[in-house]
Amino acid sequence: MDAAMLTALGALLASPVAAAAAIYGSRGAMRASREGGVLTGYNSLTDQLQEERTELRADLATLRSELAAEKAESARLRLLVTQLGGSP
Repeated sequence: MDAAMLTALGALLASPVAAAAAIYGSRGAMRASREGGVLTGYNSLTDQLQEERTELRADLATLRSELAAEKAESARLRLLVTQLGGSP
């Protein structure tokens, strides 16, 4: 075998190896891209949940204050009924 034949055989053997390496590399890049998308989605969902929780806490505080006002009004009316001679 002469040098030209060895060079040709080397090129023929190296090309499938290079193709396999390229395929493996692109699969790794796709996996990294997909994982990045998942993390971005997770962060977005977490932010949305925190915003909703903040809004719900504000709503809960408003409802609690309204309930306290209603209870005070109910107690005032019961006292008034009692003072007027009735039974609540």
